[in-house]
Amino acid sequence: MNRLQHFIFIGAVNGFLAVALGAFAAHGLKGLLSHGMLDIFQTGVDYQATHALALLLVGLLGNHSNHRSLGYAGWAFATGILLFSGSLYLLAVTDIRWLGAITPVGGTLFLFGWAALAWYGFRKDA
Repeated sequence: MNRLQHFIFIGAVNGFLAVALGAFAAHGLKGLLSHGMLDIFQTGVDYQATHALALLLVGLLGNHSNHRSLGYAGWAFATGILLFSGSLYLLAVTDIRWLGAITPVGGTLFLFGWAALAWYGFRKDA
């Protein structure tokens, strides 16, 4: 196994969790949270699912290359999920407003991950 294949596992786990949390929000939280807080929770689910797929891509690309930019992208996506989606989940269920200050850090990590993936694709030896 190469050093990037663990992103396949991390991506699959996050994909599983995104589906489970989306179902939980739709069925378990529907009567407990306001419409606005449900929307916040769902935004976390959407970004987690999207970046779970990005992690799978990083892991699969790792079968062809061990370039550093893929590792940067993978860790940025994984940490971005934790900070972006995690802060939105906690904000939605606790209504602790300062948690919203963490969300942009996760978003910035998502941007960094996409930039690193673009750099990988731009390189002539990718």
